[in-house]
Amino acid sequence: MATQNVPFGRFIPAMVTPFHNDLSLDLKRAQELALSLIARGADTLVICGTTGESPTLDYQEKAQLFRAVVEAVDKSVPVVANVGDNCTQHSVEFAREAASLGVDGIMAVVPYYNKPPQDGLYWHFRSIAESVELPVILYNIPGRCVINMESETTLRLAYDVPNIVAVKEASGKLDQIAEIIANAPEGFVVYSGDDEATLPIMGLGGYGVITTIGNVAPEPMKEIVDALVANEHTKALASHLKLQPLMKELFVTANPIMVKAAMEMAGFAVGPVRLPLIEATAKQKERLQKVMEAVGVL
Repeated sequence: MATQNVPFGRFIPAMVTPFHNDLSLDLKRAQELALSLIARGADTLVICGTTGESPTLDYQEKAQLFRAVVEAVDKSVPVVANVGDNCTQHSVEFAREAASLGVDGIMAVVPYYNKPPQDGLYWHFRSIAESVELPVILYNIPGRCVINMESETTLRLAYDVPNIVAVKEASGKLDQIAEIIANAPEGFVVYSGDDEATLPIMGLGGYGVITTIGNVAPEPMKEIVDALVANEHTKALASHLKLQPLMKELFVTANPIMVKAAMEMAGFAVGPVRLPLIEATAKQKERLQKVMEAVGVL
């Protein structure tokens, strides 16, 4: 897989969205978090992804968040706005709005609930990408969207639409991911969309990770990515095995419930989650603290 001119780097935290206790957006904390993640090694930031609770943010709130992070980051790293929806026209309109706010890239997820055929996925993503001049990252996560975007569809988009530059793959289908990596055009790359899968995906030639754990443990996760890039596979495996218990623990319930709990424990509180998500239980927090201590994050 050719990797020249990839605009976003390899280590990309999918930022949580901070809320005040009354569940309103905490834009100041979002700006502080963005700057903290950059200081701790982020190459790019993804805003309003799954980890950012995008389903419970309305378009106005998302736009406020994009604007606030763009202002704080001040071009020090790229900012990627997740604009994907299950309505193509809404996604197109919001992609244009996000572009007008100064973001550096767009991410869009496979449409959820309406279960489009593969050709529908092709035209959905093509419509979004052709509505803006920014680079676009596709996001395939069948566990949340019901359907899987097959490798043929991803590759068709990669070849046909010049500003589609990457896919965040969270399908868990290593054969599919390997096929995309092996056959992708110049400048199109695959990111792991699952922290635990970063080791095998990058081993297959994947480019990097769009990470959840990177919110609370950026340095050790970046260490894995950097070791893989340097072909230091023994070091990468050792770092992965050390961090893996926390990777698992952050997903014992719906993301980002445990990530927000972990960030509070680590001294960077980002507020509660919005319903229908609920706070981590006392038992979950107790176990999380033990895991964080064991892996050296606390």
